[in-house]
Amino acid sequence: SSAPRVCVCVIILVLQVVMASASGATHFATKVELTISCENLMDMDVFSKSDPLCAMYIRSSGSQWYEFGRTEMILNCLNPKFAKKFVIDYYFEMVQSLKFCVYDIDNDTYDLGDDDFLGELECTLGQIVSSKQITRGLLLKDKRPAGRGTITVSGLFLWWSDPFLEFYKQTETGWQLAHRTEVVYNNLNPTWRPFQSVVSVCPQVDCYDHRVNGSHDLIGTFKSTLAELQTGTHISPAEFECINANKLKKKNYKNSGVLCIKRCQVVKEYSFLDYIMGGCQINFTIAIDFTGSNGDPKSPHSLHYINPEGYNEYLTAIWAVGNVIQDYDSNKMFPVFGFGAQVPPSWQVSHEFPINFNPANPFCSGIEGVVQAYQQCLPLLKLWGPTNFSPVIRHVACFARQALQQSRASQYYVLLIITDGVITDMDQTCSAIVEASRLPMSIIIVGVGGEDFSAMEFLDSDDKLLRSPNGDVASRDIVQFVPFRDFQVSSGPHLLTVRTDIIFEHDTIFSSINIFLKGAIDMKFPPDISKNPSNPNQNRLCAI
Repeated sequence: SSAPRVCVCVIILVLQVVMASASGATHFATKVELTISCENLMDMDVFSKSDPLCAMYIRSSGSQWYEFGRTEMILNCLNPKFAKKFVIDYYFEMVQSLKFCVYDIDNDTYDLGDDDFLGELECTLGQIVSSKQITRGLLLKDKRPAGRGTITVSGLFLWWSDPFLEFYKQTETGWQLAHRTEVVYNNLNPTWRPFQSVVSVCPQVDCYDHRVNGSHDLIGTFKSTLAELQTGTHISPAEFECINANKLKKKNYKNSGVLCIKRCQVVKEYSFLDYIMGGCQINFTIAIDFTGSNGDPKSPHSLHYINPEGYNEYLTAIWAVGNVIQDYDSNKMFPVFGFGAQVPPSWQVSHEFPINFNPANPFCSGIEGVVQAYQQCLPLLKLWGPTNFSPVIRHVACFARQALQQSRASQYYVLLIITDGVITDMDQTCSAIVEASRLPMSIIIVGVGGEDFSAMEFLDSDDKLLRSPNGDVASRDIVQFVPFRDFQVSSGPHLLTVRTDIIFEHDTIFSSINIFLKGAIDMKFPPDISKNPSNPNQNRLCAI
């Protein structure tokens, strides 16, 4: 397709409520909520009633008590019902000793030692949860009854969820998962991190309670439209009820939670081909390794040896990759350079010589012209060394730097290096690549032969951005390394013998071009392209 393919949608999602019944206990610890009330407390004040507060303590393994929390203080009350609740982890296989101490607060200090003691209760958490509620008489420090005072402790299990969301897009074959959020553990009011993912105009969203064994429980689901998602704001979020179809028959069932969309912004995003249709010219340069490590071209063991059928690995790589990339070069005139050979007539080692020996016009017409120039120059060279990449990288970077001076991002440069994998100027090459990462330029390195390509994989830097010896970090990954033999299907000089679909499938040159062009602020498109996305039913959801 030659038209823009997607729009971008930015979304923040907050799940406000998830009903407790939607979750289950799979954790080693279960949350228990404790509620405290007292009756008939001793009146320790002369002119008014006691001002009670209850402190809860937990006994450690060393029989020491430490304070877990306190309720609020209630003024002038001998029968308090405390609003503050304690939430504690319950381990059924452990004995968890608790102590509830009630005080009459007489001053503003935090220390309870200077307040009147109204009594205490010692029990275990297991006693509370097994009875759901216990009422006991309060005891003084010497274990005598604290008057007629009693304390009631109620325990309620809290089934907390570990929710996550799944966004689905509509395809010809049905609903397809487009994005899964992270899990927010032990939370009934989660907020998810920003995300982006392609979904349909009418997405479906499922909310699950995470299970370690993978059998996640469905909390609820809803379907919406992009227009509805866009109505949400931070002040007035768009709300969607999560419905669990299996619970609709239950009496008084309303929903399993509410999902709030606080922001949904639509931004257009263009593909690699859209930039081509928008006027961007792709300029390809080819660099061929003529160093001595390739072997004597007259020997059948050499990578440059042209067999009786008329090809070698270099020619096969040129055919395979060149036939793909030439479709994106408008005039199909390729500057082709060699490096690492002694070049006539001076026989000086050169790391940047045109293989047609015409410095004023190093261009070859199409891939056929490249192959012909290669075959003609090979017998005239002396394969030598060292293997330096940086000169040819800086040569192409010079033109890419000039393109930045233009009023619009209309030129992009791609350097194809075909090599046997040995490199001697690694530091200079790293620096050249880091500098080029800020330019409209990318590099494809095709490794031929069976040598160690660890240096090439280092330059590819898929895991982290490349760093130069002086510490500068590349602004993006512009190198795509391809071990050519991994993609050969059979021997032969033509494209059909090589899996070029794999070479250009994943983290490739096209994605690198797209990343750079998306960052070109002054990039402009003809109206017919910018207003006619290729697939108006596809949108990209991006949480911010």
